[in-house]
Amino acid sequence: MKVLSVFDDASPFLIIREYVESLSLKIDDFTDSQQALTSAKSTSYDLVLIEHTADSFDVLAFIRAFRHMYRETPILVLIDANDMVVQEKVLRLGAFDIICKPLSPVVFQATLQNALKLTKAESLLNDKTVLLQEEIKNATKTFKDSEHELLAVLGKSTQYKEHQGDKHTLVIAHSTKALARLAGLNEKIQDVAFHASQIYDLGKVGVPDELLLKADKLTHDEFEVVKKHAKIGYDFLKYSQNSYLKAGAVISFSHHEKFDGSGYPIGLSGETIPILGRIVAIVDVFEALTSEKVYKKAWTIEDACDYLIGKKGKHFDPKLVDLFIDNLEEMLAIRNEFK
Repeated sequence: MKVLSVFDDASPFLIIREYVESLSLKIDDFTDSQQALTSAKSTSYDLVLIEHTADSFDVLAFIRAFRHMYRETPILVLIDANDMVVQEKVLRLGAFDIICKPLSPVVFQATLQNALKLTKAESLLNDKTVLLQEEIKNATKTFKDSEHELLAVLGKSTQYKEHQGDKHTLVIAHSTKALARLAGLNEKIQDVAFHASQIYDLGKVGVPDELLLKADKLTHDEFEVVKKHAKIGYDFLKYSQNSYLKAGAVISFSHHEKFDGSGYPIGLSGETIPILGRIVAIVDVFEALTSEKVYKKAWTIEDACDYLIGKKGKHFDPKLVDLFIDNLEEMLAIRNEFK
């Protein structure tokens, strides 16, 4: 630990130095207050000793200047016992304590020890606070990683029957996050979009396999059954307090709504459809069109793009379609990486 001392007169300093050094403390002593302040700018001191005399430098100005640099370092002021006015002023400016002159070695030693104990305690507390913050940070990261892993597994499990593990959910998730970024959504929402979009079709666990995997075109009644998956997914997730699952509920419910109000389950239109639902609608349809299914062959990229453009303002949000098409190279890079 290091001590900064500022005295006009060297006489009381001899007693102080002897005791300070007996505690194995390093001490820098100055008779010029400006030099002391200059030293304090480059050196972190654990304690300041300063003497006030009638003819000395402006102790009050020194305390103000030092407190501007360091708010917590204890300052001990040696001062005449009868100078009550200055005693009050230095304490108001942030001095830790005063030591009355003539100097009593016993009182000085006790006051110095108390000040150093305070400094040491605050240092230990700061170290523990930093350690605790780091532990909380690591625990939070571990929890988040586990949370993300569970969402990914859940997303894959709901898609496996239809897509046979072809990384469909990763294409949807990365494409959704990219389009969310291009739409100007902040990083927190992009993160939510990435993880929540992996469970957008969770409700299909409530749809019979013979309908999901049917090679022929669905009848009207069969399609009505399949359409229920949007509401089923919402019902699974709607009471969750987890931000990802809550967003997953919204996406599940809204990704089959259409911009002109002709979608399902309740016929939302325009921007009343949540933006993540509007984003996933585009990403999901493009991925479905360009992928081979049991009931169809894969469309070409050109044909799928023409379809999106032709459905602007009808099925899809026109602005989001434009963003998707304008950044098609990025979208295809995602698709190629994960397919």
